[in-house]
Amino acid sequence: MIISIKVKYNIIFSIFLFFFLQLSSAQTVTVLDEETNAPIPGVALYNFKKSKSLVTDSNGKASLDSFSINETIYFQDFLYEKRQFKKSEIAKSNNVVYLKLKVEGLSQIVISASKFEQSKRDIPQTIVSIDAKEIALSNPQTSADLLENSGNIYIQKSQLGGGSPMIRGFSTNRLLISVDGVRMNNAIFRGGNLQNVISIDPFAIKNTEVTLGAGSVVYGSDAIGGVMSFYTKKPQLSYKDELFLNGNALVRYATANKERTGHFDINLGYKKWAFLTSVSYTDFDDLRMGSNGPIDYIRSEYVVRENGEDVIVENPNPLVQIPTAYDQINLMQKVRYEPSDNLNFDLGMYYSSTSDYSRYDRLLRYRGDNLRSAEWNYGPQQWFMGNFQVTKLSSNSNLYDKIQATVAYQNFKESREDRDFQSSIRDIGEESVDAISLNVDLEKKINTKSSVFYGIEYLHNTVDSEGFEENIETDQSMPDVTRYPDGSTWQSMAAYASLKYKPNSKFVFQSGLRFNQVIAKADFVDNNVFLNLPFDDAEVNTGALTGTAGITWLPSDMIQWKLNASTAFRAPNIDDIGKVFDSEPGSVVVPNKNLEAEYAYSGELGLKLNFDDKFILDMATYYTFLDNALIRRDFELNGETEIMYNGELSTVQAIQNASKAWIYGFEVGLEINFSEQLKLHSQYNIIGGTEDNNGVEEPIRHVAPNFGRTHFTWQNKKFLVDAFLVYNNELSFNQLAVSETSKDYLYAKDENGNPYAPSWYTLNLRTQYQWNDKLSITASLENITDQRYRPYSSGISSAGRNLIVAIKYTL
Repeated sequence: MIISIKVKYNIIFSIFLFFFLQLSSAQTVTVLDEETNAPIPGVALYNFKKSKSLVTDSNGKASLDSFSINETIYFQDFLYEKRQFKKSEIAKSNNVVYLKLKVEGLSQIVISASKFEQSKRDIPQTIVSIDAKEIALSNPQTSADLLENSGNIYIQKSQLGGGSPMIRGFSTNRLLISVDGVRMNNAIFRGGNLQNVISIDPFAIKNTEVTLGAGSVVYGSDAIGGVMSFYTKKPQLSYKDELFLNGNALVRYATANKERTGHFDINLGYKKWAFLTSVSYTDFDDLRMGSNGPIDYIRSEYVVRENGEDVIVENPNPLVQIPTAYDQINLMQKVRYEPSDNLNFDLGMYYSSTSDYSRYDRLLRYRGDNLRSAEWNYGPQQWFMGNFQVTKLSSNSNLYDKIQATVAYQNFKESREDRDFQSSIRDIGEESVDAISLNVDLEKKINTKSSVFYGIEYLHNTVDSEGFEENIETDQSMPDVTRYPDGSTWQSMAAYASLKYKPNSKFVFQSGLRFNQVIAKADFVDNNVFLNLPFDDAEVNTGALTGTAGITWLPSDMIQWKLNASTAFRAPNIDDIGKVFDSEPGSVVVPNKNLEAEYAYSGELGLKLNFDDKFILDMATYYTFLDNALIRRDFELNGETEIMYNGELSTVQAIQNASKAWIYGFEVGLEINFSEQLKLHSQYNIIGGTEDNNGVEEPIRHVAPNFGRTHFTWQNKKFLVDAFLVYNNELSFNQLAVSETSKDYLYAKDENGNPYAPSWYTLNLRTQYQWNDKLSITASLENITDQRYRPYSSGISSAGRNLIVAIKYTL
């Protein structure tokens, strides 16, 4: 009897002991980024003998059940510094482990190539990454300046509130802009210079990826020359019961345009909910140019209105470009809800608005001895986006391991007001675009060597356009021709799929296909009251099949080869089909309904040589053939080659499939790491190309001069110094596109009196001091030698000597 009781007691005790041990060992660790508090997926965990190993999931979680209580666990990810802890130590820290990002870490993972995370080494195209630390150091006034600081992207500006990127000889509607995976390009993105990129707040950006070259397989129409993908900051959860509170406040001042900027962001993170608010406001005064350079750029006089009359007055300081001042506000609110480890919901709302600002280049034109325009203004450029995304993980689905569904609504508003000198009539045009998008993107790992990425996309744009004339003396207005046919629609439907095959760590093959159907409709009945077009409507219904294939090969740790071939397309949009505007003095663009898609065929070869991370040489060469190119050419309207427009006899032009283009280039990047503190980085870009004009090859408008920059940096724990040189080659008169030679008011004059774009350079110095964990100070002295220069095709000269000081406080 006693024995029986003891046996029962031992059994019960053993059962309780078993469950106690199981409960004590049932331990899940969460691995987070030390700086951002974001979960880190794909971190390898293993013991000393590597007999036990596992990997964190997409939420940075992993079960530690297989490890004993006093066993040392190693945490390793190639982006982060390696760390080790005993299992018991992890338990004492609430089962949270923080890893510190290596200096070069973030730039080694990219999303834009497939909309899912991949190692940059696996991508056969050149992708430029810019992270938040680089942005903080460079202190860009706008996101256009942010792109320019990369060294691979050329920026054109018609006014201070501008910034039109040029990538590998393409620009405007042949490049694509994406914000948090949502396409920003809309139905009125034009072939002329665009400034929509300045609507994106550089303070809200976590990182930016720029794909150099075609991206139509993933992004569709317009992604011919490149894709600029902006990823804004994400709300961070606490993953525990305590509140995770984080935030930043910054003030900045710049002397060249008396910039006054204020910014703050705050993150409230709970166990399953997180909220992020970001607010930025900037006020720019008129921009001062440098004192050493071509006299052609100075602003000697401008127009003011006094006592009801337009008067030309002398500029008291010809280096100050009057009027270029404007201000801008950016707001962002994000919410994240994560009910479980494999499901999360993200809501983002974005708003940006500028004040009115002058189109400065149009105010430089003369008619005879007088300035042509009394005023030429853009109204507020406004952008709103609401973006809702659902992300689901699955380990047992045959269709996907990860699925993302994104629905977004965007509204774009822009307007133009211009009035000739001593005219009482002001021409006003107002445009609005409503854009709806739906994307479903999926990732599936087929086996250890192969993965597929695939998805569908639907886009719908509606264009509203108004036009009227206003008499500034009588305050009376009357309807006028609209820039676009009011009520026009543009929609796109697409499906894509791509394959990644990685048989070993040295070789990767990636390939993909996309089919796109684009339908655009425009009604010209209202505008025919003014234009008398030979048609009342237009419809484009075109399909496009594009593809890409490429390899990356690492025969050794020192050498990496990349080879890629791709096709891309741009379907006609409402700007191509239906726009009415004065492209230049004496010319007017009219609608053309007989348009088809243009196609690009590209190849790229890259070679990277890495000598023990001490000396790195990264080179790429590319070639693109653009066929059936949509381009502005002389046209006939009802048999006439000239019509009266805005009181002036103007040559009739229209967008037409009337050209071919050949673009080629070579890029080289150099990095020398003399020590952990002292480094040199340099980037240089050589670009060339011609287009066909009725059998004659001519220079292409958006092929920038050869350009580059060299940075020499030194850094210790608290202090960083960056001395750098920015340089730009000359484009002679014979190298300018024909359309540019007629804009002599933008350029300097050569010895023969012809317009040309001179070479230029700037010498610059940046410093950053981390006072403590909370406070940092960044100061830059740009254009130290006060050069007067104007980037190619720009209508405004760049800043002269410019001192920029920013103070940042982090919670």
